[in-house]
Amino acid sequence: MDYSGKRIAVIGMARTGMAVARAMRELGAHVVLYDKKSEPELGDALAEANALGAEVHPGTNNVVLDSFQGPLDLLVPSPGVPATLPVFAEAQRHGVEIVSEIELAYRIAKAPIIAITGTNGKTTTTILTGRMFEADGRETYIAGNVAAGEIELPLVLAAHRASADAVIVAEISTFQLEWISHFRPKVAMLLNVTSDHRDRHATVEEYAALKARIFENQTADDFAVLNAENPFTASLAGTCFGEKNLPKHLPAGVRVMTFARKSEVEQGAFVRGGEIVVRFEGREAAVCRRADLRLRGEHNLENALAACCAATALGVRPASIARAIREMEPVEHRLEPVATIDGVDYINNSMCTNVDAAVRSIEAIDEPQVVILGGKAKGDCEDFGPVGEVLRRKARHAILIGADRDVIRAAAERAGFAALSDADTMREAVEIAREIAQPGDVVVLSPGMASFGMFDDFQHRGRVFKEVVRGLALSEAERTGNG
Repeated sequence: MDYSGKRIAVIGMARTGMAVARAMRELGAHVVLYDKKSEPELGDALAEANALGAEVHPGTNNVVLDSFQGPLDLLVPSPGVPATLPVFAEAQRHGVEIVSEIELAYRIAKAPIIAITGTNGKTTTTILTGRMFEADGRETYIAGNVAAGEIELPLVLAAHRASADAVIVAEISTFQLEWISHFRPKVAMLLNVTSDHRDRHATVEEYAALKARIFENQTADDFAVLNAENPFTASLAGTCFGEKNLPKHLPAGVRVMTFARKSEVEQGAFVRGGEIVVRFEGREAAVCRRADLRLRGEHNLENALAACCAATALGVRPASIARAIREMEPVEHRLEPVATIDGVDYINNSMCTNVDAAVRSIEAIDEPQVVILGGKAKGDCEDFGPVGEVLRRKARHAILIGADRDVIRAAAERAGFAALSDADTMREAVEIAREIAQPGDVVVLSPGMASFGMFDDFQHRGRVFKEVVRGLALSEAERTGNG
């Protein structure tokens, strides 16, 4: 499609919305931006929009569908904008096509897209997959919903920049899949589905069905990568256990690869005798030792196996895959080492925002641990019972923070775990943890809940934790003369 002269409205002037505006302006479109924030609140985004020559409507999400300058051709909602806004029904009545940023990216992309979604593990898998292609000498764009350190590239900009010889590896959220129509990744990956975002989705089946949309336009030329050991994803690859709203089959002919920690798979990646093995098109290769993966936890082994599938599907050599695995460092806010103070390691796992992530990250640490957890629950339906059980088995002590800390307290007490303290600030939580932890222990921030109320987002929460810990480390170094 030629976008020159087209009128495109974008709702939301945050990172994704501004990326759409930038790409579309470079393609010659007339861009109209809407945001509920006022002009002063928009700050740098408003300045960027003006520099791009975009039309801006601050203080409203009420899109003008047919103005004196002509009707809209496309409406692009930013991720997280509720699909229930009246403007969307109105747009459909006016015949205005609604597309997500990733749909737009697919339409303008020349390079193949590897799209990665799932409840947990998306960012680590996306980055590791990208590193495998980089190790193989391929022009690679790591993009999408990734926001880790220096990596922050919206998919639409990657699609605009990448040549046909490149590969784009993109993290995709559920929100981004709500408004797709033709989005067709060369490799689509669903890592896992567990209960999350219950504030937005009525049932886990509804949530899973949205995740599964990542496959819906694939053909026999494409690859679907699925976790063989997660009930929801395994049901797509094979036997379905009959949930009403969950798709029972992948598109006809799509080439399926699966990954598993505990068993061998017909085509995909698995572990055998301490080695990571890839089986593809009748051939098998031992890539590297399981021990070569330095990331903590069995969940990160699953992430590595998934990355092996995508890289193998598009021709990355086993030696390049092995090199990327050996060199992969923890991603920011994901079991990220921060400092060691008095023989105690401090780890930032702020990205842990749901029950499954909390359980798996606590399980990933073998040492005795003091866990900081709590925040804002995502709806009323999450069962924190597994958190209580894993605390009983693995934790020396737990320090509870946030508005919904009592939900975790109740789960811990039901499990018979009573070593609990409360803190009202991150500094207080870290200081309590320091008093309790013994040499050889680990203090880990694994909240298991959203950050809202105390922090702007999970990144802000993790940064505050790191600032407090590093401040204590500096004070200790100065006290002992090692600074």
